[in-house]
Amino acid sequence: MENESIAQKFASQQKEISLKPIKTFIIIMFVSLLFFSSFGTVGAGQRGILLQFGAVRDKVFNEGLYFKIPFVQKIIKIDVRIQKDEVKASAASKDLQVVTSEIALNYHLDPQRVNKIWQEVGSDYNSRIIAPSIQEAVKSVTAKFTAEELITKREEVKDQIKLNLTERLAERSIMVDEFNIIHFAFSPAFNQAIEEKVTAEQLKLKADRDLERIKIEADQKIAEARGKAEAIKIEAQALKQNAQIVELRWIEKWNGEVPEYWGQATPFIGLK
Repeated sequence: MENESIAQKFASQQKEISLKPIKTFIIIMFVSLLFFSSFGTVGAGQRGILLQFGAVRDKVFNEGLYFKIPFVQKIIKIDVRIQKDEVKASAASKDLQVVTSEIALNYHLDPQRVNKIWQEVGSDYNSRIIAPSIQEAVKSVTAKFTAEELITKREEVKDQIKLNLTERLAERSIMVDEFNIIHFAFSPAFNQAIEEKVTAEQLKLKADRDLERIKIEADQKIAEARGKAEAIKIEAQALKQNAQIVELRWIEKWNGEVPEYWGQATPFIGLK
């Protein structure tokens, strides 16, 4: 019995010795896991949001290395670089014309307040904040202008929408970098009305030009007629003062041939 007890004790010792490397390996792996999970890096153009037991903390990690408590804290990385979004917005103008706009927006998240964005909105800030804000800004400003003014005062419309949108998004820590109206589209009826108006203006302009041309031509003819009348008047006065001018004009027009029959007329009256 004693030998059997010694054998069991020896086997137990041998088993414990064989398990030692496994235990050591497990401990080393656990320590390594704790070590490597306690730090990380935030990439360029990103910020790190600190969560502790799922709750958002005030601390925001900048680009570079960070440290955290394993299994207690977690880092959420969020992009703060400039992003672009294109949205279609429909609104009614001051004269109740339906206007469809295509908007291009460049924006970025406030790097120091990304934790507030995550806490209040989460990662779906584009569809929950930006898109509705664009719609409201476009509707608010479009209602101040007629459909024609939206075309003729496009820059003013753009600036007002940008200002309105900037104020709305700034309240949510989203910064507007650039804003553009890519395209305005109106109803077919309005487009036809505009086309007819442009055609009418072109026809009126042509008629005005034709009228001006006719007046100029008439003035020219009047001036020409006055010139001829004045010339005739001067010539008549000259003939009245000197009767021999008639004979001179007759000689100037004579072809040099003497008619076969002169009748009672005498050529070259008074010619000596």
